Amino acid sequence: MASFVTVQLKKASEVDLAKPLCKFIQQTYPGGESQAEHVRAAEELHKLRKSALGRALDKHESSLETLLRYYDQLCSIEPKFPFSENQICVTFTWKDAFDKGSLFGGSVKLALASLGYEKTCVLFNCGALASQIAAEQNLDSDEGLKAAAKHYQFASGAFQHIKDTVLSSLSREPTVDISPDTVGTLSLIMLAQAQEVFFLKATRDKMKDAIIAKLANQAADYYGDAFKQCQYKDTLPKYFYFQEVFPVLAAKHCIMQANAEYHQSILAKQQKKFGEEIARLQHAADLVKTVASRYDEYINVKDLSDKISRALTAAKKDNDFIYHDRIPDLKDLEPIGKASLVKATPVVVPLSQKFTDLFEKMVPLAVQQALTLYNQRKADLVNRSIAQMREATNLANGVLASLNLPAAIEDVSGDSVPQSILQKSKSVIEQGGVQTIDQLMKDLPELLQRNREILDESLRILNEEETTDNELKNKFKERWQRTPSNDLYKPLRAEGANYSNILDKAVQADKQVKERYQTHRDTISLLCKPEPELNAAIPSANPAKTMQGSEVVNVLKSLLANLEEVKKQREQLENDLKAINFDMTTKFLTALAQDGTLNEEAISVTELDRIYGSLTHKVQETLKKQEELLTNIQNSHQEFSKMKQSNNESNLREEVLKNLAVANDNFVELVANLREGTKFYNELTEILLKFQNKCTDIVFARKTERDELLKDLQQSIAKEPSAPSFPSVPAYQTGGNKPPASSTPTPAPRTSVVSKPQPPARPPPPVISSANALTTPVQAAMGTAPSPAGSAASTAPSQAQGPPYPTYPGYSGYCQMPMPMGYNPYMYGQFNLPYNPAAMYQNPGQAPYPGPQQPGYPYPQHPPQQPGYPYPQQ
Repeated sequence: MASFVTVQLKKASEVDLAKPLCKFIQQTYPGGESQAEHVRAAEELHKLRKSALGRALDKHESSLETLLRYYDQLCSIEPKFPFSENQICVTFTWKDAFDKGSLFGGSVKLALASLGYEKTCVLFNCGALASQIAAEQNLDSDEGLKAAAKHYQFASGAFQHIKDTVLSSLSREPTVDISPDTVGTLSLIMLAQAQEVFFLKATRDKMKDAIIAKLANQAADYYGDAFKQCQYKDTLPKYFYFQEVFPVLAAKHCIMQANAEYHQSILAKQQKKFGEEIARLQHAADLVKTVASRYDEYINVKDLSDKISRALTAAKKDNDFIYHDRIPDLKDLEPIGKASLVKATPVVVPLSQKFTDLFEKMVPLAVQQALTLYNQRKADLVNRSIAQMREATNLANGVLASLNLPAAIEDVSGDSVPQSILQKSKSVIEQGGVQTIDQLMKDLPELLQRNREILDESLRILNEEETTDNELKNKFKERWQRTPSNDLYKPLRAEGANYSNILDKAVQADKQVKERYQTHRDTISLLCKPEPELNAAIPSANPAKTMQGSEVVNVLKSLLANLEEVKKQREQLENDLKAINFDMTTKFLTALAQDGTLNEEAISVTELDRIYGSLTHKVQETLKKQEELLTNIQNSHQEFSKMKQSNNESNLREEVLKNLAVANDNFVELVANLREGTKFYNELTEILLKFQNKCTDIVFARKTERDELLKDLQQSIAKEPSAPSFPSVPAYQTGGNKPPASSTPTPAPRTSVVSKPQPPARPPPPVISSANALTTPVQAAMGTAPSPAGSAASTAPSQAQGPPYPTYPGYSGYCQMPMPMGYNPYMYGQFNLPYNPAAMYQNPGQAPYPGPQQPGYPYPQHPPQQPGYPYPQQ
């Protein structure tokens, strides 16, 4: 007979944790030793789950330690992995601990892609196993009492924690076993049992009765609270009512109250309050009697009852013969105090003393997100600075090209190629010339098409799964209880739309590059020719030797040299900006540990300014210096143009040289743009492949969840009754009036004499009244007092109650038969009586059945009236 309530464990379905975690690690973390270490940790986590949930657990500390380690590990990985339906989608399936299902369907279960749900169920099992271990302790030893009290308080804390967090951890209504009402009641029960253990410890240590009474009264109070929860909460599982929980709580409440009254009576005796002693003992005896009469099946109270009875007998005897103290009413007694020595153990991670974080070197997800945002800010700052410098360089090149510098001051002969043009031609030829641009232009559409196909395929599988989900939702209506695909895929669709917009912008950029290339292709081709062909293509003009050595030319050369120095300084700044690499992980981890939250923007802005502040300041200085140099170059060129002799030939030659300089600048820019475009498409391909994997994973998880939900729906439909339409019950079977007789007579049922028919339903005893007959005690007890045979006031029916045998000519009907003393209605039927009933008991106005008296019948037709004879004379 159970005296302590234990909680059953939930059962989990098998889940492969290693595969999705390893995929996330490989996609998120760079290859190397750290990635391999994280992968090994994911495999160890999967093994730990199988050890904690994949087998039957013994009621031992080691089994509880395994569960606690797994729970601690779940709490550790929660901030490090993005478990959700649209990221790391792992569906955890758990069965209800109390609903065991039926023959036609499994038990109630819930499948959710939520790590919080897994944590809740594992913590429930921790509390359940702790209650079982506590119930197994030897309460006759101090060690057993301490262990039981510790485990009950831990179980109470675990269930209380679930009550406080379950609704926020789950995205839908939980199963009944982990609902707030259920776990709240379980927490109260565990706390009451822990208090009872302390009461047993105090009793065993023979502490003062006043203390013991308070401990028992507090335990009774806890049990009473739990009992009320079971009474007034309609959402509790049926297990509480149909198993031992409900009666045990009621019995324990009475027992603890009885113990409190018993020990308080001892205290009253010590205080010479003998009447109070007897009143409390009487109340304790009444409580124990209630338990013995109602709940003896669950708890044996014989020892307590005997102890209280002996004390009550002795107290009454002493009071009757010696003290003669007045026995007060129960309501007049002072209430017994309460002393609580227990409290629910709060859930503080880590719960296990042997816990070691498998992913200790992996940073939390908040830090990962902060690092991502920091890297974006860093990239924006670097790209913005580089873009400013490149834009300034292009502007300077454009200004110089428009002024035909430095070719104008190098063209001394008028019939040879300037040295700056030869250097530009050589650089273009070394880089492959127009062939390089043609090949890069040819590769772009192929890369674009590949990215389009990946994106379209990713969106297609999302659309297919969403269509299937909508069809099932329309089919099963409110039974289809899961997150709609339309809502779940919104972040993915937004991400896909963003990628689509990026591709559209890339197409426009490709178009602009192509148009620009077509505009300058002929001039770039001219730069790729050998020096003799290039010289022949440039018109000749009168030499400007008189300009050489003049002050204005020297000023222009000096200014151009300074501008070239600025360009080289920018190249070095660009390399320095790209080379800086600072790990912000330590900064973010420190801030998270100190404040509990991360203000990523403030931290990132401060650190970026510290790291890149000096370089960005130098970038701005080069911009200002270039602006001053260009202004001076333009002014000096105006003086140079006034001094220079101009004619048609020289103007035409200068125009060609300008075009060649512009062609060189466009070649450099086009090659850079095309290579950046190729790099962009290749990087986008990797991003889109990750996006496709993400879509594939979530669709696979949704399909798995869909199959599981369909299986559950089929089982629930199979458990539903088919609800056949039964014919209505005749009125005579429900005690109503006899149905009207059919116009066509129903033939009487034929009964074989050899085989005994089944007796009819037990009829009520007929009433036969007689004015002069004596009433025997048995008759009086049965309500069959005799009455005159021929009296008009006779209420005996013409036919006994039972199946409505038809009455028509030729059939005598069911004979009336009074109740003899010791009558057993199931011993004799209509056709298996040991004597002929018609000879002694004949219905008035009806022919005897089966005929006249036969000779030799052992009973006389008209026996003399005997005193107390139970049958009236006819």
